[in-house]
Amino acid sequence: MIVRHIDEIIGSDREVHDPDGHWISRRILLKRDGMGFSLHETIVRAGTRTRMHYRNHLEAVYCISGNGAIEDCATGERHELREGSMYALDQHDEHVVHGGTEDMRVVCVFNPPVSGSEVHDADGAYPVDAG
Repeated sequence: MIVRHIDEIIGSDREVHDPDGHWISRRILLKRDGMGFSLHETIVRAGTRTRMHYRNHLEAVYCISGNGAIEDCATGERHELREGSMYALDQHDEHVVHGGTEDMRVVCVFNPPVSGSEVHDADGAYPVDAG
């Protein structure tokens, strides 16, 4: 059984900061935990814009506080996000996450799991972990 509290993650090597300051990802479960997925709490900063394209991962995101939006790069369609909103990138969808008027706190699940230190590459993807 794995039991953790977010206080153990904050300030540890499981807390990853975007170099541009757009988000903070607190990686609660990682590949080394052996669950077959990773689980993250991410803070999306208000007023930011982050383009992503997870070619190597599927992701589901659930908003638990704050607000923002997700934009589908293929269609231009934009969906407002607030507490209780969920989106799933089931087709490796290229997208833009827009921070709203306040920080948005989301819970994310990645398959396959990330190893822990990943940040987005130039194309907005995480690399596939070989380890």
